[in-house]
Amino acid sequence: MTVAIVLLALLVIGAPIGVALGVAGLVGLYAVGGSSFTELAPGKVFNGLNIFPFLAMPLFILAGEIMNHTGITSRVVAFAQGLVGHLRGGLAHTNMVASVFFAGITGAATADAAAFGRTLVPAMVKEGYARPYACAVTAAGSIIGPTIPPSGLMVLYGSLMGVSIGGLFATGVLPGILICAVCMAIIAAGGRVKGLPKHERRRSLRELGRLFRSSLLALVMPVLILGTILFGIATPTEAAAIAVAYAIVIGAFVYRALSLRALFAMLVRTAQISGVIYLIIGAAAILGWWLSFERIPQALATAVMGFSQSPDVVLLLIIGLLLVVGMVMDINAMLIILAPVLVPLTQQIGMDPLHAGIVFVLALNISLMTPPIGACLFVLSSVTAERVGRIAYELMPFLIGEMLLLLLIAYSPAFTLWVPRWLGF
Repeated sequence: MTVAIVLLALLVIGAPIGVALGVAGLVGLYAVGGSSFTELAPGKVFNGLNIFPFLAMPLFILAGEIMNHTGITSRVVAFAQGLVGHLRGGLAHTNMVASVFFAGITGAATADAAAFGRTLVPAMVKEGYARPYACAVTAAGSIIGPTIPPSGLMVLYGSLMGVSIGGLFATGVLPGILICAVCMAIIAAGGRVKGLPKHERRRSLRELGRLFRSSLLALVMPVLILGTILFGIATPTEAAAIAVAYAIVIGAFVYRALSLRALFAMLVRTAQISGVIYLIIGAAAILGWWLSFERIPQALATAVMGFSQSPDVVLLLIIGLLLVVGMVMDINAMLIILAPVLVPLTQQIGMDPLHAGIVFVLALNISLMTPPIGACLFVLSSVTAERVGRIAYELMPFLIGEMLLLLLIAYSPAFTLWVPRWLGF
């Protein structure tokens, strides 16, 4: 109880999540080891960070920074608009398709929300879309990024739980594409009711070919990353390093838009972003060890199984907990804390590790856009100066559609796992 009170108190007063987790973990260590907690803590932090696949995260972040700086985003959006811009609500559809392409560049929901909030939302407003609706479309599409690989959340889950990261990447492809399809269906269904604009003509094959060639180098990156991992050419960390090298070559020698000064600034931003993530991971490792020492995961598993022996009910409880907790705390920290607690439950009800992993990732991603305090809502609100409440109202059809898709993914293991099974995972 003392550890829980300390953690909640620090979060309520606005302490950084890494600090809150670390202090709460130190309180737990003190209760276990007394004055020796100062000797225990550094080892727990080191062991929590001493996982080789964690190197993939800053490399993927750096690759995304370089690709964004060199103008790849605008080329990808132009190609997506060429494909679907002629439909009613063309820019809304473009937003979704671009999110699929953009997923292979960033792999982070808040990054996608910020990027499209600055570019596509103003363009949609200029075309006649209501700003809250434009923001809602962007928020709904933003979770495609961390679902379709490369996904930092999948790297984290696979590293912590000993699950194949390549298998998780393969498992995320179908759900990511389905999110796009569901959102596009919702846009199409409400197009006439909302009076969404339809201005563009259908592009000719020649024009589509030109747009494709312009964006080809960007579209190669996710194929390069996935291909090298799935065919056993490289580990996820090595594939991330290859992605950085590819981005530097394209940015410096093809587009000639990458200077040493700009590269240094990107390295600084990558270090800042990675530092925040690693602080959370290291601090959560202390708390996670204490939870394991006190056998809290086992106690929770026993309590849940005592509540219901039905695998369907247990799975629904897990999903509900992930959606609620992910709204109020950093999803990386939540994954580090909750995965060791909840994964034993998924094992008891017979879930495949890859199936459990994609359910965890997708549920936490959806929590980022869930009112009232989903992180993507606040990113879009800060970028566009639109009120969170108005965005949340327009977001409800998309949120309902994505939650129904989450249930389909969760309760249809054969459907969810056919891609990784086909690829041999």
